[in-house]
Amino acid sequence: MIVPGRDIAAFAAAALDSLRAQTEPRWRAILIDDGSVDATAEIFADAAASDPRFRMIRHEESIGLGGARNAGLELVDTEFLGFLDGDDELAPTALERLTGTLAETGSDFAAGAYVRSRFDGERYVPGRVQPWVAAATDPARSRTTIFEHPRASANIVAWSKVSRTEFWTDLRFPEGVAYEDQIVAQRMYTHARAFDVIPDAVVRWRLRADGSSITQGRARLPVLRDYLTALRGGIDVLRSAGAHGAVTARLELILTMDVPPLQEIAGTHPDPAYAAEVSAFIAELRSLPEFADAHPDPSLVAALAW
Repeated sequence: MIVPGRDIAAFAAAALDSLRAQTEPRWRAILIDDGSVDATAEIFADAAASDPRFRMIRHEESIGLGGARNAGLELVDTEFLGFLDGDDELAPTALERLTGTLAETGSDFAAGAYVRSRFDGERYVPGRVQPWVAAATDPARSRTTIFEHPRASANIVAWSKVSRTEFWTDLRFPEGVAYEDQIVAQRMYTHARAFDVIPDAVVRWRLRADGSSITQGRARLPVLRDYLTALRGGIDVLRSAGAHGAVTARLELILTMDVPPLQEIAGTHPDPAYAAEVSAFIAELRSLPEFADAHPDPSLVAALAW
């Protein structure tokens, strides 16, 4: 497992404990402190000193999540690899289920479901599997493809999957941008000879109470631009591969889940460039040939003329 983190001392111990609690004990983890100024490096170093399954590397200056993951990829020497962000947690059976599935099927990678973990005032509580995640992972499928299962394209995160290490020979994350896993996920789907999906919630994805998660920063114009670039890039990957069913599925989800919150922010944002970026993105979506086949929530159709 590749476990990057920057200034996540409040959450790192829980992430490492979730690895220690795995029902599949044959794992190793590369812990990457990406230029933290808090106690993250000390937590990672203590773990590596006390358990030989952990190895730590430290970046004196942050190179970003994409760069940190790429650095970890250069060091993997196991048959399988996966990712766990240092502020998230694995479900206890995650590695057993994902690696066990791959051992049975011979697929290039296996993807599982995930849940959001939100702060309730006292602790972080995992929620339910969201409908778009379930559509990507339930029911279980073995040795499928993006052409057979286009709704798998909704599962765009790096940390819900375990792959054969050789599958990553020509795959790396974009560096210096946010939402770096979206384009890579679509490349995984289009490059795979076959992949598996399982309905198990394998990861608890923490939405930080202080609002510092990347996905909570979309009101900032630079983050919005990275976000839209990732959405565009993912669609381009699918279209270039001729996976038009997956493009249609992505459009439906983007129009239903991504566009309305962005329009809401744009309506009150002090910088007119924000609204202009969102408007241009919607116009691009409407111009795609697959748009005619997409069927988002009917209540949103009128809003798309905005």
